[in-house]
Amino acid sequence: MTTKRSLGETVFSWFNICFMVLLCFLTLYPFIYILFASLSDPAEMARFRGMLFYPLGFSFDAYKAVLENPMVTTGYRNTLFYVTTGTVINLMMTTLGAYALSRRNVYFKNHIMLMIVITMVFSGGLIPSYLLINHLGMLNTPWALLLPGAINSFNLIIMRTAFQGIPASLEESARIDGANDWVVMTRIIIPLSMPVIAVMILWYAVGHWNSYFNALIYLRDRELFPLQLVLREILISNSTDSMMTGAAAGDRLDIGITIKYATIIVSTLPILVLYPFLQKYFVHGVMIGALKE
Repeated sequence: MTTKRSLGETVFSWFNICFMVLLCFLTLYPFIYILFASLSDPAEMARFRGMLFYPLGFSFDAYKAVLENPMVTTGYRNTLFYVTTGTVINLMMTTLGAYALSRRNVYFKNHIMLMIVITMVFSGGLIPSYLLINHLGMLNTPWALLLPGAINSFNLIIMRTAFQGIPASLEESARIDGANDWVVMTRIIIPLSMPVIAVMILWYAVGHWNSYFNALIYLRDRELFPLQLVLREILISNSTDSMMTGAAAGDRLDIGITIKYATIIVSTLPILVLYPFLQKYFVHGVMIGALKE
């Protein structure tokens, strides 16, 4: 059975379709522009002005220069280490904290949660944080990027709410069989909370991948720089000369433009590839963590 829509409903539907298509275009076009610009011929790209809908001349020179740069390779290696190690530390500490604060028989858990929520609004500031990292001996070490942010308060609250939504009868039955807290957490709570844990992995991994400010403050050794800090030097400091050793003096400015675009693609593509594999857990996990049953 088909229903005939009125003229107003038809106009409204077409308006929604056109608006969403325009919104998608405005969202995707900056990335498409950067992709096409990175594949364009440097000389033609330097003369081009306006909107770009296809590569100009098609050249991989920019990607070749980026991938042959030792700092980019080092940044990739460091970032992969920070992402994997940092995400494991974050997930372990957040899970332990959320499990402890979600148990009904924990004393002063409401007071502890209040102190955790306060940290979301107030902080000691940059200078006290720097002094703390320095006195702990973590300055200019990878631990300065991994340990201070081991637990994100917002993520802790979401995971705690998800753990509280699991029926208490499951834990009680496990206790009757002699299970301790470790068994309850690893055999019951965590397997039933995999969507939330997948969201935590995505959020923490993306946070480590995009992070550069802490590295800018705490790191001095260039061999420890993450990829985003290398990208910052290339885009803001215009440090592309070391990547154009084979280019003529007149071509350096031209290829320097496409190198910047290629660096953005190289630093962004891995996280874009990872996201679709975790996207199916994203909405479900957030809703579980946001609403208490």
